[in-house]
Amino acid sequence: MSKTLIRGAKVLGGEPQDVLIDGETITQVGAGLSAEGAEVVEADGKVLLPGLVDLHTHLREPGREDSETVLTGTRAAASGGYTNVFAMANTFPVADTAGVVEQVWRLGQESGYCDVQPIGAVTVGLEGQKLAELGAMHESAAAVTVFSDDGKCVHDAVIMRRALEYVKAFDGVVAQHAQEPRLTEGAQMNEGVVSAELGLGGWPAVAEESIIARDVLLADHVGSRVHICHLSTAGSVEIVRWAKSRGIRVTAEVTPHHLLLTDELVRSYNPVYKVNPPLRTERDVLALREALADGTIDIVATDHAPHPHEDKDCEWAAAAMGMVGLETALSVVQETMVDTGLLDWAGVAERMSFTPARIGRAEGHGRPVSAGEPANLALVDTAYRGPVDPAGFASRSRNTPYEGRELPGRVTHTWLRGKATLVDGKLT
Repeated sequence: MSKTLIRGAKVLGGEPQDVLIDGETITQVGAGLSAEGAEVVEADGKVLLPGLVDLHTHLREPGREDSETVLTGTRAAASGGYTNVFAMANTFPVADTAGVVEQVWRLGQESGYCDVQPIGAVTVGLEGQKLAELGAMHESAAAVTVFSDDGKCVHDAVIMRRALEYVKAFDGVVAQHAQEPRLTEGAQMNEGVVSAELGLGGWPAVAEESIIARDVLLADHVGSRVHICHLSTAGSVEIVRWAKSRGIRVTAEVTPHHLLLTDELVRSYNPVYKVNPPLRTERDVLALREALADGTIDIVATDHAPHPHEDKDCEWAAAAMGMVGLETALSVVQETMVDTGLLDWAGVAERMSFTPARIGRAEGHGRPVSAGEPANLALVDTAYRGPVDPAGFASRSRNTPYEGRELPGRVTHTWLRGKATLVDGKLT
């Protein structure tokens, strides 16, 4: 059993301490620790966080291995400080059966870089017509607890109600991609001043907000859990805030790019900024930051959406929607939330590890950095600042909106159950 001594790390941003890992477990946390034969990592005041958990990742396998595979996606996750990711169901074939979710789960186990928890589809083929095998996926080896048709909205209220009723039996959660399809036909970007000036089809805020309003009421009626994927508007924030004040069991996520980027960037017509839901206004961005800080929005989730070069290097209207995010998420959160004083590092751990693990029931993840806990950890050099270079990404795809942009913070080490997956910024 190997031992690792992390010396002088700021645990959750606090005073420097030493952390001793023995095998898969943290055995001691304190000052002046020593251990014979241990590998010593000099943290030099870097911040030590619990391994990050992403409740919204697209790994593309099976079916779109040209974009990403479970192996390349989990390598990207380890590079970003993640030890657990939830893989969305919009694969080919769709992850709507026990067989497909077990395949994804086993591929994650084989990768060794990050635990992979598959998300099961809510409806067969993501077609919104018939419930998928929710119970069979939960009872499978993958033990699915989160279900989503992400990429598509469960737009039928009756189907959504049935899904919420079904998952209640095993404390599952339905994660909704809130997009009223009739209100977004032909949409290319956020509906507003910029879309009007550019002549691009608009994706109105009400298309998101109306679905969220419906679904929190359904969750309240059924007494079940609903999770809102990639919340993006100030109006959505107010609906979730109201629902929580009523005791409705709703949680919500925001992506890093919706915390930083606005629809003004679409003026460049660079398809790297094309995403669903679209980049919104500065007012929305500020509302999302405040909501993440006050707990109305529970977590940060990447919506890591890799695409091959040819799907993005084309005219705007033909381009695929989505951005990669696993390797830059923590840096964006540092810039938008920590460096602005809205969150401290303990708050980051809450929103990027503890709470997403709790929502997804990710056993062994999102645990305190203390003796007796699994050694799932990420060490972050918060003093670093440098340009983003996608050529160095572990992801198979390069569709990042941050290329050349200076961002703070860099993950230097990641440990998955005591095994180093990233050392000095390099994958093991």
